[in-house]
Formats: sequence, C-alpha cells, structure tokens
Amino acid sequence: MSDPLLSIRGLVTQFDTPDGTVRAVDGVSYDVHPGETVGVVGESGSGKSVTVMTVLGLVPQPPGRVESGEILLEGRDLLELPIEELRKIRGKDVAMIFQDPMTSLNPVLTVGLQIAEAVQTHDPSMSDDQAREKVVELLELVGVPNASDRYDQYPHEYSGGMRQRGMIAMAMANRPKVLIADEPTTALDVTIQAQVLEVLKTAQEETNAGTILITHDLGVIAEMADRVVVMYAGRVVETGTVEEIFHTPRHPYTLGLLSSLPRPDVDLDRLEPIRGQPPSMISLPSGCAFHPRCKLGEGRERCRTETPPLYDLGGGVSSACHFHDEMTDEVARVEEVTGATFDAEDDAT
Repeated sequence: MSDPLLSIRGLVTQFDTPDGTVRAVDGVSYDVHPGETVGVVGESGSGKSVTVMTVLGLVPQPPGRVESGEILLEGRDLLELPIEELRKIRGKDVAMIFQDPMTSLNPVLTVGLQIAEAVQTHDPSMSDDQAREKVVELLELVGVPNASDRYDQYPHEYSGGMRQRGMIAMAMANRPKVLIADEPTTALDVTIQAQVLEVLKTAQEETNAGTILITHDLGVIAEMADRVVVMYAGRVVETGTVEEIFHTPRHPYTLGLLSSLPRPDVDLDRLEPIRGQPPSMISLPSGCAFHPRCKLGEGRERCRTETPPLYDLGGGVSSACHFHDEMTDEVARVEEVTGATFDAEDDAT
C-alpha cells in the first residue's frame, strides 16, 4: 500500500467547561491513503467530528485546545503550521463536506458565487468568467440539472439533496488530496441518500482523494468504506476492513452496534440493544470506558481498573478489549439470541 496522505497520531483534544475538562479526543490514531475511504463510526459524542475539526484547525481555542499529537499531511504536521499556511491548505489540499449544507452555505449569496469564491481563493489569477465556467462544470459533474441557471440561485431555492450536491461540488473545486464528509446524508430521504453517496463516489474517483466518511449509518459504511475506525468515548476501540468489522467484530461495542440494528435480509427473533447510556465525557468510568455497558466484561476487575490499549491483532485489525480473543464466542451468543448471522456479504446488501 502507498504511503498515507494523512496520518493522525496520538491526537488529544480537550475542552474546558464550567463543570470540568472534556477530553473529546483521547489519543486517536489512524491513516488515510490515496483513493481510500475510511469510515468512522460511533455514537454521538464519541469524538468523530472533533477529530476532523482538529485536522482542519477549526476547534475554537479557547475553550478547546490540542493537548498533544501529530496530524501529518504528506509529512507536514498541520498542528505546527501558522494559521496563514493552514488557510491555504483548507479547501485545497483538505476539503470538508459539512453535515448541514443549509447552515454551511451563506443564505444571501448565490450557490454559484460561493463555489466560485472557493475556486478563486486558491487561484486568484482566475477571472470571474473562468470561475463561472468551472463552477458550472462542477455542478454538472455532481448531477445538478440546468447547472448554468442553478449557478444564480440561492441556497433556499435548492432542495436538501441539491444543496448537498452543491457542497460536494465546492469540496471538489480544488481537487483536494483529502476529502472529509461529516454525516453527508443526514436528514435526507433514502432515495436522495443513495444519489448523494453516488455523487460522493464520483467526487473521489475524479480526484483520487483519500476520504474520511463520518456516519452513524452502518449501511452507508458497508457500501462506501474500505476500512473502518470505531470510536467510543473519544478513543478508537476497533479498526479493520469492512469485511472484518461486519463478519468478525473484535470489540463488544462494535458487536453492540451491529446487533442493535434491524436487518432487511434476516428475519430476526429480536434486537439486542446496547444497554445503558454513553458515559459523561467529564467523568469517564475507570478502566475501560465501555465496561458499565459490556456483557463480556461483566464482573471482571481488569475491565473496571485497567484501560485497555489498542491491541494490534495483525492484518490491519486492532481492538481495545482485554478479552478480544473471546469475541468469537460472544458473536455466537448474540447470533443465538437474535437469530442473526454476521456475514459480511449479507450485511453489505
């Protein structure tokens, strides 16, 4: 495999609040390679979005601060760059598609002008006419009909799916090396979701960008991702290929995510939800943060007292579980209770 475009190493991002310090990102590490899609999954508050906001230097300081770690873009540590240099990288080398395009787009400027601004900011020599021509081409590429007319329309004149296409066009404008998509299909109906995901694939193929796809939807991960990073309480708890994550999960939290979802391909006897609630990020449980909700670690002192490292299981698979070698039996137990089978091909359909 080629060298990674982006390497996040031991990243720690904290926020100071009146109630205490929130360690929103706690030692996160993962790589993104050219043309690869890394899916990042986990419940709300697990640190998925804060990680990529730190990459882009968009964490407000204060109350936020980067305590330690490295963010290497082709060997350059983004955390060491002055803000002027970082601004040159945002939108050019690293581009982001935000979760809600309606709040990300300026309501008093036409969509075309906003995309043109993204182009001309990084290429000041481009004339307005040239920028318009390029933006129309981008809008056509992402499937916006009547792109020349749509250039002059405002965000409120676009549908939700069309606004997201416009955001993808803006992200593609400068052929970024890394494309970050933060919940790109949230609040869209299923048909429009599928269309937006196809546009996202087109954008990646067009630029050969390494992509970070943040989502709650494991179906989207099964369809889009090459590798998966599972996060819980600010930490990475499992990594692996899509097939390994869906077929042989090696952490109880990953298994919980999979077994708590309805399956269109299997007549399940019952769902097995993850019990309890995510922990307070101000006062995390001792030991493994997942242990109060974990059936595998129930009653085990090691889980309550010792924070598990991210064990390297070989072949790009890792798990932050002391008892990862028992997960085969735990998967079998869940299959017996629910009637599900953890088959990668079935899950991806």
